[in-house]
Parts: sequence; C-alpha cells; structure tokens
Amino acid sequence: MIAEPSYVIGVDYGTDSVRSILVNTADGYEVASSIFYYPRWKDGLYCNASRNQFRQHPLDYVEGLEHTIKECLHKVGTTIAKQVKGISVDTTGSTPVAVDASGTPLALLPGFEHNPNAMFVLWKDHSSVNEAMELNAHAAKQKINHLQFVGGIYSSEWFWAKLLHVLREDTTVRNACASWVEHCDWIPFLLTGGTDVHSMKRGVCSAGHKSLWAEEFDGLPPDDFFSSWDVLLKGFTKKLFTHTYTSDQPAGYLSKEWSERLGLTEQVIVGVGAFDAHMGAVGGQIEPYHLSKVMGTSTCDMLVAPLAEVKGKLVKGICGQVPGSIIPGMMGMEAGQSAFGDAYAWFRDILAWPLQNILQDPSLQKEITDKIISQLSSHAALLPIDEKDELAVDWLNGRRTPDANQLLKGGFTGLSLGTDAPKMFKALVEATCFGAKKIVDRFNDEGIPVKGLIGLGGVARKSPFIMQMMADIMNMKIRIHKSEQTCALGAAMFAATASGVYKKVEDAMQAMGQGFDMEYIPNAEKASIYAKRYEQYTLLGNFIEQQN
Repeated sequence: MIAEPSYVIGVDYGTDSVRSILVNTADGYEVASSIFYYPRWKDGLYCNASRNQFRQHPLDYVEGLEHTIKECLHKVGTTIAKQVKGISVDTTGSTPVAVDASGTPLALLPGFEHNPNAMFVLWKDHSSVNEAMELNAHAAKQKINHLQFVGGIYSSEWFWAKLLHVLREDTTVRNACASWVEHCDWIPFLLTGGTDVHSMKRGVCSAGHKSLWAEEFDGLPPDDFFSSWDVLLKGFTKKLFTHTYTSDQPAGYLSKEWSERLGLTEQVIVGVGAFDAHMGAVGGQIEPYHLSKVMGTSTCDMLVAPLAEVKGKLVKGICGQVPGSIIPGMMGMEAGQSAFGDAYAWFRDILAWPLQNILQDPSLQKEITDKIISQLSSHAALLPIDEKDELAVDWLNGRRTPDANQLLKGGFTGLSLGTDAPKMFKALVEATCFGAKKIVDRFNDEGIPVKGLIGLGGVARKSPFIMQMMADIMNMKIRIHKSEQTCALGAAMFAATASGVYKKVEDAMQAMGQGFDMEYIPNAEKASIYAKRYEQYTLLGNFIEQQN
C-alpha cells in the first residue's frame, strides 16, 4: 500500500522579499513557489541610510506571508492543500520589534502606523552603534562574562542594543512597549493565533545568538546586569522570556483565522522559527566542521560540531555558539560579513549614477544597470593577478566577524590613473573573499578546524568569478548546493520534522536534500599570490582600524 503523499511549506523572509515554497516531504521536490517584494520597503519608506536606519513595516511581512502561500496553493489545487502537514519560517536577524501585551507590533496599532520606532528594526540597521559600545564596556566590568557565548563582543545589529536605542529615542514607543520580539518568533505566533506575548515560543536560535540567553545563565542575564547599564531597562527581563525551543518543535497549530485566509486545515503544525542562515545551513545539508556560507547581501557562515567535542571551547569574535541553534543536539556556531552582495551593489550603483540621473529612459536605465556586475565580472576575470594590484578592504557596512565593529569603514589603496572599473571591482571581490578567509582563520586559530566549505545562496550559484576567487584565496575546495532556495528548503525540512513526518531534522535533510552540483577547486599558482595579497589586506585593515 502506497502511503498518501504529504507536503510542507517553507517560508523564507529575506531583506527585500519573502519567498514560500511548497515541498513534497518524500524527496524535497519543490511543487510550487512564490515570491513577494515588500512594497513599503521597495519605496524606501521608514529608512534613512545616512543615519543607518533601516526599518520594515509588519504589513509588508503579513501581506507577503498571505500572498506567497496562497499563490503556491493556487498553483497546485485543493487536493494538495489538504495534504499540507506543516509550515516553518525563517527570517533575517536580529530583526526585533516592540509589541503590546497581545504580541501585536505597535506599528499595527492606531497612532503608530508610520512611526519607524514601532516597526521591525532590520538586521542591517546600525543606528544603535553607541548602545552596543556601551554594552561592551559595561560587560567588561562585570564579574560574570555575559558575552562569552557571543564571541565576547556585542553588535549594534543585535537585540539589546536595538531595544535600548528605541527606548531612548521614542517615549511613546517606550510607554507602549510590553515586550521586544524577534521577527522569527513573531510570525509563528501570528500564524497560531497567539494573543498573549508571554505565551510566545521563543526560538533558541535568536535567543542564544542575539539576546544573550544561555543555559549556563539559567536564561537571560539578570535584571541588574541591564538596569545597571541603563535604568530604562530596569525590569525588562520580566517582559521577555525564560524558556526557549529548538526549531524541530511545534509552536502550535494553524489558527482558524489563518487556516481560512490561506486555505489550509487547522491540523497544520507551525514550527518554531529561526534565522534564515541557520535554517539555510540545514537546507544546504551542513556537515560537522564544514563552514556553510549563505551568501547574499551579507554573509552568514554556519558551523556545527558535536557538543562533546567542543565542550569548554569558546571562539572569540564570532556571532555566538548556541547548542541546538542549527541542528538540535549539536553546537551551532555563527559568523559572517556585514556586506557581501551589498558591496558589489554599492559599486554598481556608483557606476550607474549617470544612468539614473542623466538617461531619461527608465527601461534602458534598468537594462544597462542590471548588466553592470556581470560585465564587470567577465572583464575582471581576464585580468592578471599581481602582488601590487589595487587593494581594498570590505568594511563598507562595518565588520561583523571576526570582532564586530560597525564603525569601521571600507577603503581602497594603490589607485592610479590606470585604474579602471574592472580593476576596482576585482579588488573589491578580493576584499570580500579575504574577509571570508579571516573567519576561517579565526575558527582554526580557536581550535575549531574548518574541514570544508559549502556555498549557498544567490552569489554562490550565479557568480563563478567570485566563487573561483573564493576557492583560490581560501585555498580550499568549495561545494555549491544544488538548491537555489536553501533557506526556504531548510524551513521546509524543519516543518516536516515539527509536524512529525520525520523524527529528527537529520532524517529530513537526508530525504529532502537536493545535493551538490558544482564545485570550485583552488588554483595553486593563484593561491600563492593571494596569500601574499592577504597579508597586505591584513596590514591595510589594521591601518584603517587604527584611524577609527
């Protein structure tokens, strides 16, 4: 007797859009997909790049959630819709929001609809740089090192720095804020019909990597740790959480309201949420001690290791090490770069300035702009490599790891009248690859051996020039995962586990994984030249840091 097929939905919230995929649990086959670009974000609303302020309205998320899932189901019909067993969600992070006692983001309430401080504070928002610096200085004075599990340095991209910045800046939001909630925790709460913020299931992924939650602390650091930093935080830990959950566990059943809105049954399980790169690493079939690099606007580099083998080891300067944050039962370690694809987009936009400001034909503007990076890559790939070539540092959005410092800036050196756009682009790509090597070196230096590299995401699949250079600079083979949607696929794997189709996420990975279809082998001759240029990159970075 053939078992009835079952399906799950993986929802992946990115920086610019949300994508949902409908997947067969037997083999991971993608039956349908849909993408929704956030309209308010696309129009640049509630953002101010000069202040490093990047906010997103919860309506962009809600509308995208409904649109993409309904479109997937519309493509396959009601029969398959009735066979959907689970939904799991990943989001960018740390992307928190102020909510009321019911768990509703303040921006969805009257009077807050257009207040950026009542909206989700996107991961790339660096408006809380001062708060992060204060927290680092404050933590250094304490008897207990509450930053020990997040690499020893707290970032302005994270939960507590963003919270204090909003509380300081906006009295109305401060008075209305009943709790502070990550995007990846709020969407499952929304789908399950949650009405009490204290009943929200918080994922260990976001809690451990960004909120300073740790089993060793019996939860969050004590209230006096925060209140002695700033009195505005007095009593705030009581507004948050004590328990956390891994993403193989259910957050609850789909609510009646959302089952009707989406056309699904109320028997659908909604899994506990996590960050995109963590679920993406699972979708990309991560292996112990293999660094899974999710490469998009930024990078998130994920590594898992058996708990017993890394017990007592603390890696300085990364974005945290949390048991169960990637694969339940294993240590999850996170690192990354604040700008990767964003760095290339920045250079593209500089070159496209005349097109956008002089050329009158919008369609022609777009046609030419869309070709810039591919043409730069083609020409840069033909350039010879020399130790004395133009050199860049990739901190255009600060430095995430190793050793977070969002105040750092990027730079170029060695420019001359002979420098052209392809040469500058080559230097910029080298810089992003050198930055990636710094992360590998930090893991190795701290006793966590990186045994292999896995490339995931749009850049990994679409840019042979960048990936070959990455292999040459790392002097390591890079395997590229076949799936173009590893984050959404990872969410689907967790949905299949949370809904009971598979007992553990490793089983879902094996059955639903799509495997690898490309690899890049380092060129020994180029690797030797890049080793010398890497030393120059390090010296230039040290110089820039000293000027900061």
